[in-house]
Amino acid sequence: MRHEDETARLREQKRSREQLLADVSRELESQGGELKRLRNDEQQLQDLVASLQEVLADIPAAASEQRPFKTMKGKLSWPARGDLARSFGSRRGNSGLKWQGVLIAAPEGGKVRAISQGRVAFSDWMRGFGLLLIIDHGDGYMSLYGQNQALYKEVGEWVDTGEVVATLGASGGQTKSGLYFELRHQGRPINPLSWCAGKPAPAAG
Repeated sequence: MRHEDETARLREQKRSREQLLADVSRELESQGGELKRLRNDEQQLQDLVASLQEVLADIPAAASEQRPFKTMKGKLSWPARGDLARSFGSRRGNSGLKWQGVLIAAPEGGKVRAISQGRVAFSDWMRGFGLLLIIDHGDGYMSLYGQNQALYKEVGEWVDTGEVVATLGASGGQTKSGLYFELRHQGRPINPLSWCAGKPAPAAG
């Protein structure tokens, strides 16, 4: 009897181990798929920015008294009110990737404003970034606004500093609303915290 009990116990332990291994295998497979998706999304955005740079290189700058974008480092206003939920360069979960911009958590419907004068270079849906708006500020500088609920500007339109260009949302498969915001120079991500003054104001109650 004791031998049969021992056999049953060992069989149960083996079943438990097999179940555990199956669960771990599924988890790793899921993480691998997520990592691949994140990498593909990042590469897609990188390719888009590179192609936009080529197109924009032939477009003359606005005939205005606009200050060069590089002179406004540390003085720009944040594009939306809310809390900094993710910082530039921080790790994206267990993916091994890093955030190339910041995530400003805020309720849906809030205003998204252009950080500086420029021309809309992209205004459309993009996988992983939802409704995405990209503004060209000249001299290789661009600002990117993702996860929006609605976009108010079309490609080719000029926008002024502080002009409302979109509304906050959770598009692109996000679970929480907010704004994904990037700054790039010559196609490379740069830290918005170094360019915008202080931190975003709290979301309006």
